[in-house]
Amino acid sequence: MSVLQDLEPRDVFGFFEEIAGIPHGSGNTKAISDYCVDFARKRNLKHLQDESGNVIIWKPASKGHEETAPVILQGHLDMVLQQAEESALDMEREGLKLGVKGDDIHASGTTLGGDDGIAVAYMLALLNGDYAHPALECVFTVDEEIGLLGAEALDMSVLEGKCMINLDSEEEGIFTVGCAGGLTGECTLPVKRVPVEGVLYEISLEGLKGGHSGAEIQKERGNSHKLTARLLARLDERLSFALVALEGGRVDNAIPGQTVCSLLVDAQEEDVLLEEARAYEAVIRHELRASDPEVRLVVKREGAGMEQALDPRSKALVIYLLHMIPNGVWKRSVEIDDLVQTSCNLGVVKLLEDALTFTHSVRSSVESEKLALSDQVRLLTEFLGGFYEARGVYPGWEYQKDTKLERVMAEVFREQYQREPRIIAIHAGLECGIFSSRIEGFSCVSIGPDIRDIHSFRERLSISSARRVWEFLLQVLERF
Repeated sequence: MSVLQDLEPRDVFGFFEEIAGIPHGSGNTKAISDYCVDFARKRNLKHLQDESGNVIIWKPASKGHEETAPVILQGHLDMVLQQAEESALDMEREGLKLGVKGDDIHASGTTLGGDDGIAVAYMLALLNGDYAHPALECVFTVDEEIGLLGAEALDMSVLEGKCMINLDSEEEGIFTVGCAGGLTGECTLPVKRVPVEGVLYEISLEGLKGGHSGAEIQKERGNSHKLTARLLARLDERLSFALVALEGGRVDNAIPGQTVCSLLVDAQEEDVLLEEARAYEAVIRHELRASDPEVRLVVKREGAGMEQALDPRSKALVIYLLHMIPNGVWKRSVEIDDLVQTSCNLGVVKLLEDALTFTHSVRSSVESEKLALSDQVRLLTEFLGGFYEARGVYPGWEYQKDTKLERVMAEVFREQYQREPRIIAIHAGLECGIFSSRIEGFSCVSIGPDIRDIHSFRERLSISSARRVWEFLLQVLERF
């Protein structure tokens, strides 16, 4: 039964609900890509699907707009998969469970995929309806959330448009006109294991808000991996233990909210472990009282026995690397107020049988600083005997002043909202940077409705905001 059937505009929310029913996490976008192709075929719209799964759908200009240059509309098909600890949904195979509370659409215990499902819904509704607009080139990219991989693979020579409205922003009333470039650093540190006997404890650091590592890195929220590494360093000074397991995070561009580790201690030191855990929990609860008031340390005794644990040298290297690796805001802009210029996020950590693996999301609006921070992570990893690879490297997007697109959008905004739009550059990465680097004479503005707590299971989309942005988009296309 439809949850959103009574919401207006019906087409927009109807398509949003259909999308939510299709699993479409990053790397798992074939089904939603095929859905877009099927949509185009049923409406006899020219379309293209490339090997990566990107889809472009063309729609001719409406009557009276035939002489206007085409406009590109763009958003991404993939979403970040995050869920609450108690959620049992298999997000790789099951659709989301949507709900409405007041003015918000949410998903039960999981991310909503408003980032960027609302863009997909807007474009499908435009392609499906009878509206005034120039020729449209609707671009649906894949795997944006794991390094803008779809946009990087897209052949943009098939596009005729020189101006683009990107629909991947999350705050109404803001025109985003520039963004940071970035990359994902993949680190591997070889380790050795030995049999160790003792009492096994599982320690889970959880309750952190997490969030988007670009849009919310400036909020100084706790990173569960860094906090766990700090705990392990503290324990290593006060008792003997062997590290058995360590894991947390699902994607590199989300601030991790939970990290779980398992360790062995001597029975005579159990009380010391529990005492230190309680003391550390009190310390971080105080430090994070404003940003993460729900942070907690859950300690469970699993029983005594023999386990394959890291040898002392491997344990020391793992703790040192995770404790010393850079994380968070690295530099703030001195030219643009409240803009983070360079940052990195330790997103995914997993201790395998023979290696520690982790990924870093590095961002900067200054190319040289992006590369310098990446080198810092690489050099530290390699110095300790590990390996580093940068992937998903994408360029920043430099602001183009006084374009026709921005002028038209600002004019419509003033008429609809009776105020000026806020024009900003952001620290998060957008696919606009790749488009701007490949299309000569390119101009772009990124907009979107209010979406709160993206990349977390608290994500919610404002219904009234989505409606207003839809009306704004229609007016811009009619005026263009």
